[in-house]
Amino acid sequence: MTCRRTPDPARLALFESAFMSVAEEMGTVLARTAYSPNIKERRDFSCAVFTADGELAAQAAHIPVHLGAMPMSVQAAMKAFPGMRRGDVVILNDPYRGGTHLPDITTVSPVRPNGSGRPLFYLATRAHHADIGGGTPGSFPLAGDLHGEGLCIPPMLLQEQGRINRTLLDIIHANVRTPEERDGDLRGQLAAHTAGEQRLLDLIRRHGRRETVTAGGDLLTYGEAMMTAVLNDIPDGRYEAEDRLDDDGRGHGPLPIKVVIHIRGGNATIDFDGSSPQTRGTLNAVAAITHAAVYYCFLCVMVTRFRTLSRPPANQGCFRPLTLKLPAGSVVHASFPAAVSGGNVETSQRIVDVVFRALAAACPDLIPAASQGTMNNLTLGGKGLDGRSPFAYYETTGGGMGARPDRPGMDAVQVHMTNTLNTPVEALEAAYPFRIEHYGIATGTGGRGQHRGGHGIRRDLRVLSDADGTLVTERRTTRPYGLQGGEPGREGENLLIRKNRKTKLPGKAELHLQTGDVIRIRTPGGGGWGNPV
Repeated sequence: MTCRRTPDPARLALFESAFMSVAEEMGTVLARTAYSPNIKERRDFSCAVFTADGELAAQAAHIPVHLGAMPMSVQAAMKAFPGMRRGDVVILNDPYRGGTHLPDITTVSPVRPNGSGRPLFYLATRAHHADIGGGTPGSFPLAGDLHGEGLCIPPMLLQEQGRINRTLLDIIHANVRTPEERDGDLRGQLAAHTAGEQRLLDLIRRHGRRETVTAGGDLLTYGEAMMTAVLNDIPDGRYEAEDRLDDDGRGHGPLPIKVVIHIRGGNATIDFDGSSPQTRGTLNAVAAITHAAVYYCFLCVMVTRFRTLSRPPANQGCFRPLTLKLPAGSVVHASFPAAVSGGNVETSQRIVDVVFRALAAACPDLIPAASQGTMNNLTLGGKGLDGRSPFAYYETTGGGMGARPDRPGMDAVQVHMTNTLNTPVEALEAAYPFRIEHYGIATGTGGRGQHRGGHGIRRDLRVLSDADGTLVTERRTTRPYGLQGGEPGREGENLLIRKNRKTKLPGKAELHLQTGDVIRIRTPGGGGWGNPV
């Protein structure tokens, strides 16, 4: 008779912190060595540690939409290069191989000490590059398919045994508007891998290969047990909800997203049957995005349920009790070559809204009202004030957080699938030919309730030279819902101000700005919770 080994809880906690510190240090190195404001200032990147089987073992507190989707990219890299050697780094951004959208470039490397027959771990980074080609600066065109959105990179070796693949870099540089910036950001990602490998090898040297690898597996088992406990706390049953996207930017909409969640015996099935077919516009989400959004929702429930814990686990083991059913060829599981740039940033937010709405019937004391439900994406590009130097700018803008069962929603924050900072005005104006003329809380946009929804943001950006770009925003016609009698938050609004004349812009628009034009974005507020008093 064999006895099942029970991991020592203290030892497990130490290894969890150690693995997480590896990912955190990778992020610190990337932020300090990257070139673009989007990465070094906004921190639009993620870093993580994976087991030898490509399962997420530990993640830094970075971008949820990246981290939930990265395991599929790691698996794609492992499949394409099963014999990855020390010093190899695989690059890819293909949304149909675990990517999110083309600007998000993923790098994957093995960690294999001398003499190991196979990698013991893998490291990965994912960073949003401000331009990867395509029809408009910033690579958010309202394209009709993937080919119009920019350069698609299948799994390839960016670095082979420590030597950079110059031919591949030249191809990337030739297809983007800001090659020097891309080169600097990619080298920042490589530096992060070097730092992560050094720290993980130090850990292996201190504790031995067997104990370190075993701890990685034990953490996954622990995560699975924690999620199972959460699901056992939720009454068995069928919970459903529906919400919709405003439009796809090409005249189609609204686009419904439906979900039915079956919870039974410590497991959950999340079924999106009945959601809109994929569309010609930009709002198609690949399967990796939908997985990321659903995982995020259930991790939030777990964190709230175990709020006495300082840091509940967030690894692939947590996702084992969850089964997703995604209709192929839909906006939640797009088929090649559907356009996907907005699916990553906008559809992911609506998936969160609809999953939380369903879970609100199952555990109402844990679920907030809808937050702003959009990332308010703005891209701009052109020539700098010298008339020669190209620039490509991308930024998201925060909004109102949904009210919670026990307190109001926060004002003017990034919510749910994005976890970036804003670009400080000083850094923004130093890097680009812009002037920020208003940046503040849009009072009155949060929904009324026993607890008020958070207010959105108003931001006025004046261009100091001609620029082209794109707006990709949501909740401009639909409103973030309230819960338990709370009122919805106010929808957002986009305005073009030219020579003091205001023109209302749609939620998705390609922009052709003249020097002196102002783009005003007022972001949505969050929904209220409970009947207003």
